[in-house]
Amino acid sequence: MRPEILFPLFTPVSTLKGVGPRVAPLVERLAGPIVRDVLFTPPTSLIRRTATTSDRAIDGQVQTFVVTIDAHLPPQRPGQPWRVRAWDEYGFVTLTWFKGFGSHLERAHPVGARRAVSGKVERFGSEIQVAHPDYLFGADRAGDIPPVEAVYPATAGLPSRTFRKFALEALERAAALPEWQDPAWMTREGFPAWREALALLHNPQAEIDLSPLSVTRRRLAYDELLAHQLALAQRKAAKRAHPAPRIMAGDLSDAAEKALPFRLTGAQIRALSEVRGDVASGERMGRLLQGDVGSGKTVVAMLAMADAAASGLQSALMAPTEILARQHYETLAPPLEAQGLAVILLTGRDKGPARASKLAKLADGSAAVVVGTHALFQDDVAFSALGLTIIDEQHRFGVNERKRLQAKGLHPDLGGAHLLAMSATPIPRTLELTMFGDLDVSRIDEKPPGRTPVATRAAPTPRIPEIIARLKAAAEGGAQAFWICPLVSESDKIDLRDAERRSASLREAIGPSVGLVHGQMNAADKDAVMADFVDGKVSVLVATTVVEVGVNVPNASIMVIEHADRFGLAQLHQLRGRVGRGSRESSCVLLYDPPLSEVAQQRLDILRRSDDGFEIAEKDLELRGGGDPLGLKQSGFPAYRLADPVAHRDLIAVAADDARLILARDPDLTSPRGLAVRTLQELFDWKSASPLNDAG
Repeated sequence: MRPEILFPLFTPVSTLKGVGPRVAPLVERLAGPIVRDVLFTPPTSLIRRTATTSDRAIDGQVQTFVVTIDAHLPPQRPGQPWRVRAWDEYGFVTLTWFKGFGSHLERAHPVGARRAVSGKVERFGSEIQVAHPDYLFGADRAGDIPPVEAVYPATAGLPSRTFRKFALEALERAAALPEWQDPAWMTREGFPAWREALALLHNPQAEIDLSPLSVTRRRLAYDELLAHQLALAQRKAAKRAHPAPRIMAGDLSDAAEKALPFRLTGAQIRALSEVRGDVASGERMGRLLQGDVGSGKTVVAMLAMADAAASGLQSALMAPTEILARQHYETLAPPLEAQGLAVILLTGRDKGPARASKLAKLADGSAAVVVGTHALFQDDVAFSALGLTIIDEQHRFGVNERKRLQAKGLHPDLGGAHLLAMSATPIPRTLELTMFGDLDVSRIDEKPPGRTPVATRAAPTPRIPEIIARLKAAAEGGAQAFWICPLVSESDKIDLRDAERRSASLREAIGPSVGLVHGQMNAADKDAVMADFVDGKVSVLVATTVVEVGVNVPNASIMVIEHADRFGLAQLHQLRGRVGRGSRESSCVLLYDPPLSEVAQQRLDILRRSDDGFEIAEKDLELRGGGDPLGLKQSGFPAYRLADPVAHRDLIAVAADDARLILARDPDLTSPRGLAVRTLQELFDWKSASPLNDAG
């Protein structure tokens, strides 16, 4: 139950003074529906106002004058501003308004009145002008004009200064709360108390106060990170408390492993051991298997499936696209069927008797393994004994989709089957904690032997004719290539090459063996083109990033990425991972429009130097700063209000450790600090709102 001390912060924004029916929707759009959301909206910049005189006014600066109104100059024709000429003992200052304030201005500021005025100075020759002054008071109120003013987000109909009033009123409603942070940690970091930190947040005196690295912001960010990590740790503990079927390693997986044409890497062996430890414990597994492109995650999943079958249980692997599901099926079926296990593929394309036959095999248990798409969690899909669910590229599925599949397993009322999630996006360890803190994480950071290195080089776009000529010669020699474009079709807004025009130009140069695939095509057409590419009928596949994940064509040895400087670093690495899967020497050409910015140059240089996805992810994080790290906004990244996962990444691991320690010492949160921590959790409301798309 929410403590009474927080009640004022959880009232609607309409309870703030001046937030009526017209303004409330604007405040909600900027901040959120309750007063706490306004309180947690920090200012974005500062305005500094200096007191001056007309002879010392500086063009472009925000300055304050004390003047006498000399004359009102109405517009002579429509579209002209209303002008008020004012003077101090050193010269004239002209105030202008481009809206119909005329009669009001004459009444409120008559000729001869002394006024304090503040706004941005504009010089036109010798004339000093202030357009739409920020403040225009009686001279006796000059002290009411703030020398430093925080600037908040604004929207049409809701100026920054109006929102600032609401933020300061929200601050007045915030009471001092019991301290939930460790005293020694606060002393070491120099953190102020929570209420003091909020006051400093909304009354910054210098630009450093606005920085995510300021002590104030770090204090408030740590509070939010700690609340989040506590929620994740509690969810993980709840999962472990739920019984799940025991899966034991057996002869089936041993035989399947021995039949592989390669030996497992040390990282694969370690990951498989961690998975086996989880599923044999009797507690429900929630584990993320994270590995770079080509690291062999699917083999680990296959051996876990064989273990499940040996324990009399079924496994289901769900992929986000039919192309990827079909490729998984073609990879898993031969080795598992060689051990006598029935493997089926179930997608939305299955209809009528064919679909009914597959559903019957799942229901009676004769199919030990099913690979599929969203079709797997439909209501008419029933399992005999589903014990293990594997979600590939799991960030592409929502929480409910994964839960619906898991719930088809044993003990559905307690969460159902074991969960093994897989991701091919390398993520720095600190960011793993924010995305997957409620899952245990296994990293496969070695590549299997036999993966050929991909020679990577950058080339300016004027060299495209030369590259096309080399590509034609390679295709005539039996090689296959990807050519990636950022757009599907021509755009009036962005001057980038589109896939449709590039495929047409390549078809002219190379011939009819050039194919095209993009996300706007229907599934059947995409599958047909991809099938032709896999079969070698298409030598050059022009595509958008629809081929970024999961496409496996071992004969493809050339990757050309047009406008590579416009792609994210992690995305470029994923695309490059589509080649180098066979015996041919492989190459990746990063085409860019010169001149490159310094950051773009560094990004392309990193790709040329390294093929380690985790190293690249760390470098990407350094270069992006406060931007969207690794494109994770599309990958279930938490919507923090005060924490910046990049700027505060050093705090994430500390918060995770602190959360574990708090719960280990006081699992029911009944100690004085535990009760304060409960207030923290209620303040951020992480428990009632699912912060992650990956809460599983």
